[in-house]
Amino acid sequence: MIETTPPRDAGHAAPSRTELRTRLLADRKAFVASPAAEAALRTLCATLVDTLAALEPSCIGVYCPLGSESNVADAIAADVRLSKTTLALPYARREGRTMTYRRWRHGEPTVADGCGIGSSTGTGTEPDVVVVPCLGYTASGHRLGYGGGYYDRWLAAHPHVTAVGVAWWFAEVDAALFDARPHDVPLAVVVTDRGAR
Repeated sequence: MIETTPPRDAGHAAPSRTELRTRLLADRKAFVASPAAEAALRTLCATLVDTLAALEPSCIGVYCPLGSESNVADAIAADVRLSKTTLALPYARREGRTMTYRRWRHGEPTVADGCGIGSSTGTGTEPDVVVVPCLGYTASGHRLGYGGGYYDRWLAAHPHVTAVGVAWWFAEVDAALFDARPHDVPLAVVVTDRGAR
């Protein structure tokens, strides 16, 4: 059973981001291995493509799922409303911790980036909407990722881009347990298997 974030006890210190990541990653791994995961992913993907179609993007930055992350690119590529939309994958470089996007024709990634994550050999591009995987998120749209800061830096440099987070409903973190830092860039919307916020 997946437990939601317990209320903060005034007598105990808030967990560190590392502790939150460890707990949320364990929760996610347990959930994706459960019988409920398949139906939940269908619901999440349906809400996501509805959200993206309403934004009418010309280029969507998607991602290659890592570990237990949700694979949403297949649903985006299959939706007829988004059939004329260009797709792109991020390409991260460890040196300088930079990230760019490259055009991608849906299918298997053609190269691994500097972090070993699937990417594309396509030409560089700048999406107007990016789909961002979340390990955790807050009601105000702040995202907890793996800690590399690649998405935060990219979004800070592209403030006109609409960022759409993807997470399971139980990954919401109480704002009292997650103190947003100056470099944390809030998402425009977070899509979960229980709707969009």
